Amino acid sequence: MVNESGPAPEDIARGVIDDNRFMVLGTVHADGTPRVSPVYYGHVGYQRFYWVSSPDAHHSRNLAARPRVELVIFDSRAVPGTTSAVYLGGSAAEVQPGDLAAACAEAFARVGDGVRAFTPDELSGAAALRLFRAEVERAEIHVRGSDPVWGKGVDTRLEVHL
Repeated sequence: MVNESGPAPEDIARGVIDDNRFMVLGTVHADGTPRVSPVYYGHVGYQRFYWVSSPDAHHSRNLAARPRVELVIFDSRAVPGTTSAVYLGGSAAEVQPGDLAAACAEAFARVGDGVRAFTPDELSGAAALRLFRAEVERAEIHVRGSDPVWGKGVDTRLEVHL
């Protein structure tokens, strides 16, 4: 939806999510230290995000113990002052074997150029990688302080409903 003042915040968020392929995954170590990792993602309905990773990676082990996540998606190639960002919060976990076939079908339904769809066999048993899923509970966009509609003089976040 676009009005005289520009796109709606929800449309901005959806555009950022659709136009990018990597997100920053934020997890927490046992001692409370944050851990951030870039991961290639796919999404379903802007509410469910998937990525493939080793279960031995720091972020994967963090999720096994503490499922809360923060995700950030933005275009790192954009000129400063022109980019938009989406902040997502929720919980995440490894997809369990009984759910893997349906999750793979969902996660890899729309893969981009140079990306292949993994099969359940490639993400289970003795395989080195697993499928992870985050369920979004909260979404916000970055609003520049100078934004003519949503700006408040300083950069802020605006909650959106996706």
